[in-house]
Amino acid sequence: MNASFNKLLTFKTFITALMIIVFSINLLLVERVNALSDSRQLVLDAWTLVNEGFYDPEKFDEIQWKRIRQKTLQKQIETSEEAYSAIEDMLRPLDDPYTRVLRPKDYELLKSSNFGSEINGVGLQLGEDDDNRVKVISTLGGSPAEEAGIISGDLIETVDGISSEKLGLAGTASRLRGESGTKVLVELSSESGEIREVDLERRSVDLRPVRTKRLRDDSHTIGYLRITQFSESVPKKVEEALQELKEKDVEGLILDLRNNSGGLVSSGIAVADSLLSEKPVVETKDRNGIKDAIISQKETYFDGPMVTLVNKGTASASEILAGSLQDNERSILMGEQTYGKGLIQSLKSLGEDSGIAITVASYLTPKGNNIQGQGMTPDKLLDLPDANDYGSTDDKWVKNAELFLGSLLEKEEVSVQTIELNNEEIKS
Repeated sequence: MNASFNKLLTFKTFITALMIIVFSINLLLVERVNALSDSRQLVLDAWTLVNEGFYDPEKFDEIQWKRIRQKTLQKQIETSEEAYSAIEDMLRPLDDPYTRVLRPKDYELLKSSNFGSEINGVGLQLGEDDDNRVKVISTLGGSPAEEAGIISGDLIETVDGISSEKLGLAGTASRLRGESGTKVLVELSSESGEIREVDLERRSVDLRPVRTKRLRDDSHTIGYLRITQFSESVPKKVEEALQELKEKDVEGLILDLRNNSGGLVSSGIAVADSLLSEKPVVETKDRNGIKDAIISQKETYFDGPMVTLVNKGTASASEILAGSLQDNERSILMGEQTYGKGLIQSLKSLGEDSGIAITVASYLTPKGNNIQGQGMTPDKLLDLPDANDYGSTDDKWVKNAELFLGSLLEKEEVSVQTIELNNEEIKS
């Protein structure tokens, strides 16, 4: 009896232990499936966001977009990193370097540059040329890249020995960012084909997006306003700067957009609104066609004569501003052909701490000119070396703009004097 009872007890204990083991294994499997689902969900969310927002839906049929989703989800995707890599592979057939996944570090840094006043890195703003090579659009003022003599048009060949072709645009930008005090070795080639290496130390770069001063000579007082990028705070800072210049009785304005690679399109449009009175600013073309032009308000913060300086580092939101001023004959454009980035990206959250940038529209100037791949042609071309310090007394571009504005103001004075003389003749 006791022997039978002991056997039964042993059997029950064995069954209970077995059930606990099975339950534990099932629990681990459920957790594994949930983790797997989270990683796959990132991929599916990315596909859905692009599917709903990408500006050129005809591209989807061309590349068999739905089939790409199916193939991507069949891959082994168990971690966030595998999900990011799968999304990158999925987006590649779109052939749009600006539609890209942003890993947590890149997402946070991009948000910081749009909304903050400083960023850690080397101060390079990058794009791609016609052959999909990573190209310098511009350098930030006072950055390690600017101090090393890197200029717009230079090509990034390698970053710490890894080719930019392998890294791609987003990967190259990510490799260049990092903790202040750390170093990165960059190999570049110039437009003439010269290869060189520079060792850059990352640091906190003060963006200082709006800078202003007054220029005076014996005849006239000119205002100088430089915008280095379009972050959220820029429109308000520009309004304050223009108000300050008006109080100093400036007669004309030099707007300097050189090496301004863009930023928030809404900020560029808001600055145009400060300078244009009831004029079209920009037209956008999304997946549903061309939308009505955005019209500026009646009130302006400065209505005197203007010259706007642009160069090959002037891109995106700054090209919108320059194009609106040129097409409405509000300002003469002076300098070089601009970069030609006419695509607008929308930034979306992906998961808890990553993101995705999606090209949602292209933009046209008020006269219908497409900027993408073409850029803006200045009214007056300047074949002069770029200044080391924009706006300084050694800046020949600013000096040319100042002389041109001076001649405009003198013509206005002559015109006013002529009207006054004619009125005197009428009275007599």
